[in-house]
Amino acid sequence: MHAIVGENGAGKSTLMKTLYGMHKPDEGTIAVDGETVDIAGPADAIARGIGMVHQHFMLADNLTVLENVTLGAEKLYGIGGRARKKIMEISAAYSLGVRPDVLVEDLGVADRQRVEILKVLYRGARTLILDEPTAVLVPQEVDALFHNLRELKSEGLTVIFISHKLGEVLSVADDITVIRRGTTVASVTPGEVTRKQLAELMVGSELPTPETRESTVTDQPMLQLEHLTLAEGGVSAPLAHTGAGGTTLPESATTETVAAGRKLLDDISFTIHKGEVLGIAGVEGNGQTELIDAIIGMHTPDSGTIRLDGTDVSSWPVRRRREAGLGYIPEDRHRHGILLDSPLWENRILGHVTEPPNSRGFRLDIKAARADTERIVEEYDVRTPGIDVTAASLSGGNQQKLIVGREMSHHPKLLIAAHPTRGVDVGAQAQIWDQIREARREGMAVLLISADLDELIGLSDTLRVIFGGKLVADADPATVTPEELGTAMTGAASGHLETPDDAPGAGADTEDGRR
Repeated sequence: MHAIVGENGAGKSTLMKTLYGMHKPDEGTIAVDGETVDIAGPADAIARGIGMVHQHFMLADNLTVLENVTLGAEKLYGIGGRARKKIMEISAAYSLGVRPDVLVEDLGVADRQRVEILKVLYRGARTLILDEPTAVLVPQEVDALFHNLRELKSEGLTVIFISHKLGEVLSVADDITVIRRGTTVASVTPGEVTRKQLAELMVGSELPTPETRESTVTDQPMLQLEHLTLAEGGVSAPLAHTGAGGTTLPESATTETVAAGRKLLDDISFTIHKGEVLGIAGVEGNGQTELIDAIIGMHTPDSGTIRLDGTDVSSWPVRRRREAGLGYIPEDRHRHGILLDSPLWENRILGHVTEPPNSRGFRLDIKAARADTERIVEEYDVRTPGIDVTAASLSGGNQQKLIVGREMSHHPKLLIAAHPTRGVDVGAQAQIWDQIREARREGMAVLLISADLDELIGLSDTLRVIFGGKLVADADPATVTPEELGTAMTGAASGHLETPDDAPGAGADTEDGRR
């Protein structure tokens, strides 16, 4: 189990893509099982037993899970019953919970990642490259994944593991290679370094924490949800308006759809005040995406009311809500946040076409938009040779910093932040956390949805747990532990989460000084 760590743009993913045959090295050698090899492409890498799970998924949305897994590997087990049987065997053996006949476009981020892992195992990989594999998993799922990886390792499998979660790296890696700006700067073992020392090797600074010490919560409501309900196959918003990040709904979505099936959102009610961060914890697929879509206007709930700064916006289209002060950092930046083939300055305009500095009256102000993109690149340390390069040329973390900069530049009244630091290094994490804390001090309300429970606990003023489309538990961020949150997220706990006074460590100070 060999970990590769480094800040965004250090070259980790480029190195892994080179091992997988997606890039051709200019010089140097690659040896597999002691034999120097020339890997001509991904098919060649797969034939040599190398498989890769990418940070940004390589799946076809309009195909089923079975079709995605067998695509390009039809000769192994066919595309029918034998393939389905093999998929179910692998899924059961490694607790992946994969459903072969579901369309990928209907899966959440965590399920897509599991499909990617299964796809690699299906092809018989002996060297497994994992790029940020735990970014969307709760602690119990991370433990399960690492348990499975240790089993694979004991059977002779080699795992190359890229992560920004240094605690995980130190807990599972046998060796760690630190890369900075395309060069190896250190090779260490977990017993030789602490998290702080590893962070300093990566970025030359101390490991940041998301801890928020002072409260800025006011008594002025900014977002009020009252009895929000949405059933599967329920009412969808019409598609006359462009959504956040330029996204649109399928043409088949109409306001005529009749509510049917299970409840995706079940009587959701809460209030976020100005200056408050409300954190929502939950395993992916339990209603978080539907909740976001309802608030931004992508879907119309079957019942319930949404008020933004005292105004009922339940029937407003997406654009009007955005213009009223709603900011949005999407959970999947590639699908909902940016256009990969467009330059950075065009991506800066997305979702804010009608707002300055992007427009003046009914015309786009390209010059002003370009100038503001330059400012975002500088202020948010977006590592890029210029604003005319495509978003696809940036590392994932730098794409995320561009999106955060774009949304924060419009000084939103309410920011929906879905996994705002997913896939970014410790330095960029600190910057994004600082931006959220600063805007919070100025009165911005934040709905924070994150798979990073330390981030949720550290940034939130209030914590709620969502399970099966229903808010099932709440917790005090000052006292709850990630393990307690994780238990509630799996449906095993409800109500107010509180550590018993006689529990080990109850009331003790945490490492960062919080109680």
